[in-house]
Amino acid sequence: MAQYSFVSNQSNSGIDDMGLARYKYPLSTLPVRMADAMHLPHSSKHPVRFIIEKGNWSIKWDGHYVAREVDKISPSLIVVEENPFLLSHKIAHFGSQFQFVSWYKHMARSNRMVCTFFHGKKSDDAGMARHVDEFLEGLPYLDKVITAASLIERRLLEWGVPREKLVRIPIGVDCNLFKPFSESQRRAAREKYGIKDHQLVIGSFQKDGVGWGDGMEPKLIKGPDVLVDVAKRLAKDVPVFVLLTGPARGFVKKHLDDEGIPYAHEFLEDYLDLPSRFAPLDVYINPSREEGGPKGILEAMASGVFVASTKVGMAEDVIVSGRNGVLVDVGDVEALALKILDACSNRDRMRMVTDQAREDILNYDWSKIGRAHYDLVYKDMV
Repeated sequence: MAQYSFVSNQSNSGIDDMGLARYKYPLSTLPVRMADAMHLPHSSKHPVRFIIEKGNWSIKWDGHYVAREVDKISPSLIVVEENPFLLSHKIAHFGSQFQFVSWYKHMARSNRMVCTFFHGKKSDDAGMARHVDEFLEGLPYLDKVITAASLIERRLLEWGVPREKLVRIPIGVDCNLFKPFSESQRRAAREKYGIKDHQLVIGSFQKDGVGWGDGMEPKLIKGPDVLVDVAKRLAKDVPVFVLLTGPARGFVKKHLDDEGIPYAHEFLEDYLDLPSRFAPLDVYINPSREEGGPKGILEAMASGVFVASTKVGMAEDVIVSGRNGVLVDVGDVEALALKILDACSNRDRMRMVTDQAREDILNYDWSKIGRAHYDLVYKDMV
């Protein structure tokens, strides 16, 4: 991966996994325009700051990839940063709407602001309903709102986000990092986990439990119950093995144990370890009820793995059912299982689908997504 500047202001504060400041006193007590009052010098270097989270997960990597690609187009335009509190006269791009809601009231008004909105609706739960209201209250402070999926774009327009502020830019994938495996690589990966030749290997690489503990309480918008029910339905017809990554998977593991379905689970500390986990898979399943991406379907398609997804987030934008994967309605366990069984019944046809998926997903490589950020957002603002 190419190198570029990285700015961290951790000496000023700590940042938790949601990118929120942990000051010794509440943020609400801080002067709203402290950065303006301090008369911080204005530097033209790196006028765009992509605000990432400290946690080693999706939003952090999005920021790094966007910055890498934009830097190729316009050197010294953008840098990633964890703490935007003392910025002034900059373009602050918040990598998620949660970061924006937490920070914008406490930033200098000399800054211009951009926010990426992934997913969420008021009907999810009381916390999300409150968050959506807070996000909409902050709209006057935003120059641009970026969203990845046409489904979420329509939702934001219905909520009153002005058309001229809204930009749809898909989530990207590194097609050089995620790429198809040889048959020998697949066999070696299956041997590593003790997977038998006759077993159907399904993968789910996400966080689907509440909180950061064992995850025994399911995060239902991620569909862990759907995943378990699909595995149970498949197991009636074929021997199934489930490969899991990500934190807080306790609910899924307990129910797989209850059903006697074998599985392996790894929590990967380094995102760069993830690509090899696609090697043993026959099918990658996205069972979610609500998503902004998910990035997992892009990574699976880039890796030459068959994808079966519910109609959420970017899935309907990326997948043409039967051409490069399969789509089903949210919560339809039987349809998801039957489409997987049908695909696996004809491996030659399945290979045609995964080959097409790899070709299609090249349009979502970060080189193109970074260019879109520059052309559609940063260029005119700078």
